[in-house]
Amino acid sequence: MTRLNWQEIAPDGAKALFGIHHYVTKKTNLPEELVHLVFLRVSQINGCAHCIDMHSRDLRKTMSIDKITLVPVWDEVRHLFSDQERAALAWAEEVTRVSETHASDEAYAAASAQFTPKDLVDLTITIAAMNAFNRLGAPFRLPVAAKS
Repeated sequence: MTRLNWQEIAPDGAKALFGIHHYVTKKTNLPEELVHLVFLRVSQINGCAHCIDMHSRDLRKTMSIDKITLVPVWDEVRHLFSDQERAALAWAEEVTRVSETHASDEAYAAASAQFTPKDLVDLTITIAAMNAFNRLGAPFRLPVAAKS
């Protein structure tokens, strides 16, 4: 079934959302690779094929395929991820699943230990932005670049 192209139907909404994307990818102190790592993990949790495909491709430019493949189980292969990456991934999971986790004090403390207050807010905006994109990408079935 062909679904609506949300960006064409609501260009002002798309422009606003892409403004947030521009902010988190270009105007924060967060490392670009970390941003895409968080984008990937949030998209995996939300099951957005388009975003998983896109951010996996973005990460392949700077990260090994082995590490990318193991992102869903990052906590089991902690040696592959830096302290900051682990804190960001844990916080991404907490915030994405906020109705279940209520953004626990433990996860907040771990994230706060790795990020400055401004960077923690920017990281949380990054997570929120990807959740918003996933909630458009998945229901409207945005295409993937992957080929069989």
